[in-house]
Amino acid sequence: MRRRDREITDKNQIEEILSSCKYLHLGLSDNNIPYVIPMNYGFVKDSANEQYILYLHCAHEGKKLDIIKKNPKCCFTLERNVAPFEGKVACQYGMVYESIIGYGDLYIIEDPTEKMTALNALMHTQTGMDHFQFDERLVSIVTVLRIDVSELTAKKRPLPGSGES
Repeated sequence: MRRRDREITDKNQIEEILSSCKYLHLGLSDNNIPYVIPMNYGFVKDSANEQYILYLHCAHEGKKLDIIKKNPKCCFTLERNVAPFEGKVACQYGMVYESIIGYGDLYIIEDPTEKMTALNALMHTQTGMDHFQFDERLVSIVTVLRIDVSELTAKKRPLPGSGES
């Protein structure tokens, strides 16, 4: 990260961003050609190694899965509180934001119990609620993906002159 003065290192702030965003942009590479798509997600923190795990869901076939089967490496971004601000001259205009960028490996989850856990995490992130129930029939009609996050950084750019850091 080039702008260390904007880095967010507090785990609570990072998890607040992860909890409040509703979609991420998933970046894949198909024979060195970028492919980026917005997707809903859910997340958990693996307490054993303090790493984040993100869950996604999709149809059973399509370009995204074709790419993942060839190259499971991915990048993702999330952002919130994005708003433009003006300046006195052109180079003083900009954007306020909070953002996360991460890297990891994607896996297709086959185990129905793990798929249920993943879908519950996704629904919790999306709704804040935990009362959803899934059975094997429901999880059989969706493909569930897991991102084992290997690297994650967060940034915040406050409004200039706001006194926020």
